[in-house]
Amino acid sequence: MTSRKTLSDLREENAANPEFQAAYAETRLRFELGEAVRTRREELGWSQSELAERAGMRQPAVARFEAGGTTPTLPVLERMAVALGLRLSVELKAVPGAAAVKVRPTRPGANGSNGSNGSKGKAAG
Repeated sequence: MTSRKTLSDLREENAANPEFQAAYAETRLRFELGEAVRTRREELGWSQSELAERAGMRQPAVARFEAGGTTPTLPVLERMAVALGLRLSVELKAVPGAAAVKVRPTRPGANGSNGSNGSKGKAAG
């Protein structure tokens, strides 16, 4: 019987792996955004359906968002913020001791291009 590793174990083992760290950061951000939306929705006493209607979305999309199962676009974040009576604020901060790295896009065209430059989107090595 093999022992299972926890997420903390994997994160520690991959501390020097920039691709792992980028994926971990994206996952963490998705869950934090989802939690913030769910918390505010519950403060307002709304169902997911109520929020979906006010934000011009469907209830399953709100459920996926709240579960951290999707990476939202800025326009979606803005619509949800407005619907919840919030102001969207995006901030980029320096991380002490962190090196700048090239990371792999998570989906085609996510590198800001139209994908026609022939790039495979691989991390620099």
